[in-house]
Amino acid sequence: MDQRKMHGMWGSRWTFILAATGSAVGLGNIWKFPYIAGENGGGAFVLVYLVCIALVGIPVMMAEVLIGRRGRMSPINAMRYVTREAGLHSGWTSIGWMGVLAGLMIMAFYSVVAGWALNYVVEAGSGAFNGTSGEIAGGAFGEFLQDKSKLTLWHSLFSVMTLVVVAAGVTRGLGMVARVLMPFLFVVLILLLAYGFKNGDFGAAFNFLFDFKFDKLTWGGVLVALGHAFFTLSLGMGAIMAYGAYMPGHASLGRTIITVGLLDTLVALIAGMAIFPIVFGTPGLEAGAGPGLMFVSLPVAFGNMAAGQLFGTLFFVLVAVAAWSSAVSLIEPGVAWLVESKKFNRITATTALTLLAWLGGMGCIWSNNWLEDKPAGVYVFESLDFLTSQIMLPLGGLFIAIFVGWLMRRAIVCSEMDAEGHPLFDIWLFVVRYVSPILIAIVMILSLYNKFVA
Repeated sequence: MDQRKMHGMWGSRWTFILAATGSAVGLGNIWKFPYIAGENGGGAFVLVYLVCIALVGIPVMMAEVLIGRRGRMSPINAMRYVTREAGLHSGWTSIGWMGVLAGLMIMAFYSVVAGWALNYVVEAGSGAFNGTSGEIAGGAFGEFLQDKSKLTLWHSLFSVMTLVVVAAGVTRGLGMVARVLMPFLFVVLILLLAYGFKNGDFGAAFNFLFDFKFDKLTWGGVLVALGHAFFTLSLGMGAIMAYGAYMPGHASLGRTIITVGLLDTLVALIAGMAIFPIVFGTPGLEAGAGPGLMFVSLPVAFGNMAAGQLFGTLFFVLVAVAAWSSAVSLIEPGVAWLVESKKFNRITATTALTLLAWLGGMGCIWSNNWLEDKPAGVYVFESLDFLTSQIMLPLGGLFIAIFVGWLMRRAIVCSEMDAEGHPLFDIWLFVVRYVSPILIAIVMILSLYNKFVA
């Protein structure tokens, strides 16, 4: 295993924390979490979500990082190493393969949506939203989604941005994202929060997000909280396992991952308190979920508020940076494996995989899968999204929990956790063995049921 430690290490525990937070913080934190929290009981939902993070997100993330740090290689070779160490069948290595493949599939459609954000940075900066109405903004967004040349341009630019970072390596590339882009993201969030407080309806936004409306919290809402707690931390796709491989051996795994989970949740809540005062402070706007909120409602809001051109541009820069920090972690697991094969250097490996993901994105663009009136044909976007989010990621998380909880030797797990004699270790191990797998299985089964049966 002379490939171990060949990729380099994070400079410090905080570099890993910021890198892992960058992987976790993405488009879903900016628009999805605040909306689903407000629609499913506000503070009651947030409370349930934090419990779900404690029972699924953080425990499984610890298990995934543990495998990565133990193997010190790409997810594929790290799983091969720990599988041999445990004396198990080589089939368990498929966890690593599935994670690498899922990351590339997600990158294919994620880079297309991130390209939308890049386009809107330019649109906001040029003053295109000034004085706009909901009808005009909606029409402009619809026209943009039909413009394949523009979509290709921004998808390609975002792909190149990702390629440059990953090709630069762990220290100069991924570490730069952690040390520079993540602090920048936090600063922009705080600026937008202050802007929303001054110019928007902060009270209405606070009530929407944090009032304990237990009558709105249904079992369906609990399932939503459970699913988001799993997906928000980038679990099951090899990214966190790869980042764990570069984690300093002396860093406390438990405290580090808890910090990542809290930062990820904090970003989502601050984003909500930055966005919704602006939405509620603009007459006629709905706090709709998804692209409608980000690319229609917010341009109208910023276009009709004081200093809206500046802060609208800042908002879409924030979205693009969040997407960029996540995208680099989607490519890294596969790049690490190709470099370990000794047939590729890092630049060649990154170029090859980025090109593969770019081709997948072109399939999404040319099949127009995000349009409401979809043409008949192959739905690339929907297929990639369904296969990864509904099947591959939950299976990856489920198998990781089972592997660490039941199959790795307790002494090795305890050593990596640096938890000899610590009372919380037994609690964590119980959760990873029994609670997390059951909850992940529930999310997966009910999601598939709702799609195909209900």
